[in-house]
Amino acid sequence: MLNALIVVWRESLEAMLVVGVLLAWIARQEDAPRLRRTLWSGVAGGTLLAVALAFLAYGAQTWLDGEALELFQVGMLLLACVLMTQMVMWMRRHGAAMKRELEAGASRAAETGGRLGVALVAALAIGREGMETVVFLYGMAAERPAGELLGVYGMAALGFAIAALTAWAVARGSRFFSYRTVFRISEVVLLVTAGALLGAAVDRLIGIDRLPTLIDLVWDSSNLLNDGSGAGQILALFAGYRAQPTGMLLLAYALYWGYVALRLKSFTPNLPVRAESCQPKAVP
Repeated sequence: MLNALIVVWRESLEAMLVVGVLLAWIARQEDAPRLRRTLWSGVAGGTLLAVALAFLAYGAQTWLDGEALELFQVGMLLLACVLMTQMVMWMRRHGAAMKRELEAGASRAAETGGRLGVALVAALAIGREGMETVVFLYGMAAERPAGELLGVYGMAALGFAIAALTAWAVARGSRFFSYRTVFRISEVVLLVTAGALLGAAVDRLIGIDRLPTLIDLVWDSSNLLNDGSGAGQILALFAGYRAQPTGMLLLAYALYWGYVALRLKSFTPNLPVRAESCQPKAVP
């Protein structure tokens, strides 16, 4: 369940940093009080978009059944894998320039659409982070027994609370907060989680005869580490470990990690928004 905490922490922190950057930009504008109210309206709108997606995603379980529900859940697993991987890559490439890009976008939106444009920027930014979180949590919950769902959502709530504390530490410019280290560790967890979601989707597609196994049983390490109980089960849920993998599953893992390795080598990692940049500056 740790992956649910990390995912929600990371997504929530990014959303909070976006709000912090926009608040800092608004503090330098002439119409700051009205723009600030508009910003929070946009945040509320983006949150509602994410909640609406959550109702649609979880409502689909009552509208669909049988193979249709299975295919829908597989689609959500694959979408979560793609979004999670892309999020890590995007932050690696654009993280250092995120503050500048957000401020430029807010300036353009204010010039063309006035306060409504600023609200739209906030709504889209928060809505994107929120909808990604919904997709990620749905994908994780789809792989958990019904009895463990409360634990998953409890960890998600804890992740949100930790994100709020982290954002506060960033705003305070804490000397003890290593932004680079924390984000690098979370990137590893997110990529491993994305790979596990991919493995779960492949297993399900094999189970409904939509993918071949290629090789039914490549090896059997059940005697050493059983993926159905104990540490093996935790490793299976967290990292996609299989004691009896099929050839198709191993091929999927090889393609995924090969793609990740190539993408990570293709650019120099950048640091996300600097902590001090999120502090609103007083208007002289």
